Amino acid sequence: MTIERKPILTLQNICKSFGQTEVLHGIDLEVYSGEVVALLGENGAGKSTTSNIIAGGFHQSSGDMTWLGESYSPNSPREAINSGLVLIHQELRLLEHLSIAENVFIGRWPSKLGMISRKEMEARAQAQIKRLGLNIPASSLVRGLSTANQQLIEIAKALALDAKLLILDEPTAALGGAETELLFEQIKRLKEDGVGIIYISHRLEEIRKVADRLVVMRDGNTVEKFDSGDVPVRTIVESMVGRDLNQMFPLIPVPKEETGIEVKHLSSPNGAFQDINFSVKKGEIFGIAGLIGAGRTEMVRAITGADPIATGQVFLNGKDVTPKTPTRSIENGVVLVPEDRKLQGLVLDHSIEDNIAYANLSTISKLGFISPSRIKDYAKTAIERFGVKGVGGQNADEMSGGNQQKVILAKWLAKDPKVVVLDEPTRGIDVGARSSIYEIIVELANKGIAVIVVSSDLEEVLGISNRIMVMAEGKMTGILDRQNANDVSVMELATAFG
Repeated sequence: MTIERKPILTLQNICKSFGQTEVLHGIDLEVYSGEVVALLGENGAGKSTTSNIIAGGFHQSSGDMTWLGESYSPNSPREAINSGLVLIHQELRLLEHLSIAENVFIGRWPSKLGMISRKEMEARAQAQIKRLGLNIPASSLVRGLSTANQQLIEIAKALALDAKLLILDEPTAALGGAETELLFEQIKRLKEDGVGIIYISHRLEEIRKVADRLVVMRDGNTVEKFDSGDVPVRTIVESMVGRDLNQMFPLIPVPKEETGIEVKHLSSPNGAFQDINFSVKKGEIFGIAGLIGAGRTEMVRAITGADPIATGQVFLNGKDVTPKTPTRSIENGVVLVPEDRKLQGLVLDHSIEDNIAYANLSTISKLGFISPSRIKDYAKTAIERFGVKGVGGQNADEMSGGNQQKVILAKWLAKDPKVVVLDEPTRGIDVGARSSIYEIIVELANKGIAVIVVSSDLEEVLGISNRIMVMAEGKMTGILDRQNANDVSVMELATAFG
């Protein structure tokens, strides 16, 4: 007689609306104990919304969930945690000035006779981190621990709550190869202990190593389920985007003859970059490559007025426009889409409309006054132009990374700039959303705008650039034409130290 195996968590026809906009259209999902289910999809597919419904952050508009065979509908993250379901966010939320044990038991410290029992707390925390293979005293401060170890401490917090299901949201985003393998080893241990795991990641190659099953989402729908994690990456991506991937990068235009921006002998006060010289033609996409610490970000921040310049000049259409402030740079038509979109690019707890308006107040205002209706109309045009998936009144922090990036592009491009600088334009953005960002970049070049793209993704910088400048240790080591640029030639220049 075969005993039927039952899932610990089920989602049936889950729908979710924010105002008049429905973002989930009937999600179905099952998770069994001791297995890893990878939840995949483009930014905006609905993965985060689904996770938040499971973890009590949102409440579904319709549909049913069960947990351990019982009806389940948490009204808060605390209620979900108490039930044994824990969401571990991509952004770690540990308090660095507290010990490991204090972080593991924060808000529920073991006590005897009204006094916190530090001995018991540290013993119980030690047991959990030992379970994950960490040989660090639980009394140690979190400050100074590696990102990988902090990730494991977040998991230890969940296990101390007797979690039976973990939702890991981009757990390897900040990890290197060795640290990722360490995490995978701990996931294997958790599976052996019967813990169910929902695993969300854009790193599709690692999915094949860690997942038992795959669930693919697209535009708020469950579109594909695979009974194995060993699925070709191309098959996964085509399921995510709903089309064949014949060409990742669009055809890039031929630049005009006129120079758009020119940088001469640029150096920083702190030595982050020295004696940088290059020019970008109108309609050219100029890539900047290099290893971490090469000075790429510091350099583009300087030419857009965000960081100081020690020596050198910036010219626009032959005119000296060397900036001292970001405001002056923007007035001259040179704008920056920064590396950290959440901290530097958007006001996350404000609406899409407001974020677009903040950069365009002089255009939107009439006789010094700004009406809500003008903001709505202005933002609506920008949202439609760049294919932002969202409504104007929606907060920026409710959007996927790809759509947040489109909002940043929308707010600056509404000013009709002459030069657009994009620092890591697709970091943390999935394959499908990347292609739409590339199409926007090409659209800018087609309009005669000089485009500068800084990227750590070698395939990206090779695929989207007319020319590539390579930097190493703050110095430019060469500029390659498209026909002479490949992964070998770029890496040779990127490692040309001294």
